[in-house]
Amino acid sequence: MTFSKTETTKTYTQRINTIFTYIDENLEGDLSLETIAKIACYSPYHFHRVFKVITHEPLNSYINRKRLENAAGLLYRNQQLSISDIYLQCGFNSAPSFTKSFKKLYKNSPSKFRKVNPDKYSKIGQTADIKEAYLRNLEQLLHWRDMNTTIAVKQVPELHFATLTQIGIQGLQNTFTNLMDWAGPKGLLVNPNFKIGAIFYDSFKVTSPDKVRMKACLLTDNSITSEDEIEGVTFISQKCIVARFEIGMQEFEQAWTGIFMWMNENGHTKANYPPYEIYHNNFNEHPEKKCIVDMCIPIK
Repeated sequence: MTFSKTETTKTYTQRINTIFTYIDENLEGDLSLETIAKIACYSPYHFHRVFKVITHEPLNSYINRKRLENAAGLLYRNQQLSISDIYLQCGFNSAPSFTKSFKKLYKNSPSKFRKVNPDKYSKIGQTADIKEAYLRNLEQLLHWRDMNTTIAVKQVPELHFATLTQIGIQGLQNTFTNLMDWAGPKGLLVNPNFKIGAIFYDSFKVTSPDKVRMKACLLTDNSITSEDEIEGVTFISQKCIVARFEIGMQEFEQAWTGIFMWMNENGHTKANYPPYEIYHNNFNEHPEKKCIVDMCIPIK
């Protein structure tokens, strides 16, 4: 099925954005096709087809993956939670079904996954002393982090964004271009110091890069009314861990890893808002092709 750039397509995208949010907030609840299709105001059959065209995976597969990814995050971030608590919290009815699905995605049982840091799976089968190598990598990461940023907890004021959803890292540049094309005629780019950024609804730690859901975003002075494919998003004023980096594109992953480690080291807990980035330059104009970026994690 191929959609043209019509009002109908824009309506599909708006409704899918609503469903993404609903699924994120109700992973332990009723996420049947009938329930979700009703929220999207489509017949179950039609909604299923639309969802698959936009996300490149069936609804049930998407929901199951989101539940498993949520469980994976809880397993390695919250050691005090029992596995039974986790599978119930993530919408699974029984331990066997959870274990079977988890093993299929992560190639290990939940208990094994918890014991072994997820970064270690890519090294299985190698003869090197993985533990020592990991500790060296950890020390190098912490040193790199501390040399490249100062991390602080700040009360960030209310933020307004105009956003455009992107699934997978392929095509992200085009999504930003489309967002700028929309913003220009509305006078939102008049200020030469306008800021763009990205909001992340999935973690690259547990989600395949081609399935990570994110939003390209433009900071605005006031709240934006959603229209067509553009969705207005507002973050309340809240405490955030904020770290400014001046780094190459290949260093973003270790920067995020370092910030989340800092969060754990300092006893903070992530709030129910997604982490995000705010960019302060055009990296193509930087003499070393580096990006000046604030990486932010909302915390409780």
